[in-house]
Amino acid sequence: LKLEKEHVPVGREIAGVVLQGILPLEAEQSGLCSVVVTDEYNLVQKPEKVSWFEAAAVIKDGLRAYTALHTLARMAAGQTVLVLDGAGPFGVLAIQLANYHGVKVLATALSPEDQKFLEELRPSVARVIRVWGSKEDLVDSCLEETGGLGVDIIIDSGVRLYEEPEAQRHCPHKHDLLTLLSVGGHWVTTEQHLQLDPPDSHILFLKAASLSFLNDEVWTTSRAKQGRYLHILKDVMDKLCTGTFRPQLEDPVPLYEATVSMEMVQRKQTRKRIAVKL
Repeated sequence: LKLEKEHVPVGREIAGVVLQGILPLEAEQSGLCSVVVTDEYNLVQKPEKVSWFEAAAVIKDGLRAYTALHTLARMAAGQTVLVLDGAGPFGVLAIQLANYHGVKVLATALSPEDQKFLEELRPSVARVIRVWGSKEDLVDSCLEETGGLGVDIIIDSGVRLYEEPEAQRHCPHKHDLLTLLSVGGHWVTTEQHLQLDPPDSHILFLKAASLSFLNDEVWTTSRAKQGRYLHILKDVMDKLCTGTFRPQLEDPVPLYEATVSMEMVQRKQTRKRIAVKL
């Protein structure tokens, strides 16, 4: 992880033609270049029907969706999942993967455009919950949809720990998520700084519920997980090829605009950008 380094290479999800095989101990190069040297054990074959652009756009979010729903939440048919920011790149694939396995999906929309997109998504979302403008109450909507039982799985896209700063106005408060979680439910969070007070832990205890942290980078930190990791990557490509995964793709940007695009993503001016070599 080399957090002590001044410069850390970026551009982690790439697709292209293998020209030569070299097996370095560690990869020092960024994916934002014409040629990259990487370990063969981090590669998966791309189906012919899948474009390079689609492969690079989907591989990481597909891995995150699998990690959240299969590895951490242990989803099963007949359960109910709440996907926060369902129209985001990760949210869309999580919805499609859950639908594929017979899970009922609720999703939040951050804007009118997101709401329209989610309402037109097929297979359909059971309920789209607006959290913009005159927003619906998230807890009431989820409890109404589940007959007061709560949702079995929560996949968040950020959590409000304290009273809302402007940047997190669309994020639910942690107490709301604890309230709408069902007995024996699973909350999968992307908030690495999440703090639970003793009363919060007591709620989880009373519900026999669990909390997991979603860090998809963990797969490459242990060779013991290598086989499962490659199996997931292959299945992501297969589902992209068969149409189970249908990502919402924006227009690609040229490689020389990668730095500007990354700054836009960091400032949350856009959700995701794919850079291509022209």
